[in-house]
Amino acid sequence: MAVMEEPIWLTQDALRQLQEELDTIEREGVDDEAAQVRAVELRGIIRRAQVGTRPDDGIVEPGMRVTIEFEADASRETFLLGARSLLSNDGELAVYSPESPLGRAITGLLPGDRFSYSAPTGRQVAGSVIEAVPHA
Repeated sequence: MAVMEEPIWLTQDALRQLQEELDTIEREGVDDEAAQVRAVELRGIIRRAQVGTRPDDGIVEPGMRVTIEFEADASRETFLLGARSLLSNDGELAVYSPESPLGRAITGLLPGDRFSYSAPTGRQVAGSVIEAVPHA
């Protein structure tokens, strides 16, 4: 049975930059292991790339701008959920990985859903998802 891979939503400019990076690695024939690992990663991203705007289904997933509210003090934080290397970020928003404790706790949730996770310090963190919209 074939495994369905989720698309990676990119702007045309981001896709062009990734393709240029891959072309550079391939042209220069870089033999170091890190370059070869990056080339494999880039090929996978380009293969799964979808150019355009991610459909707005409200589900927290990579590529979304997410706002959460922490239970302890009712503070709110808005951030991008995804890999820094895949998202064009103007530096105004933090970027959290889907593999981080927070990212794992909120991925797949909808606005209004509650979450909790153990921070790296061991402290229990709880809150709720306020909003999840595609990052423009």
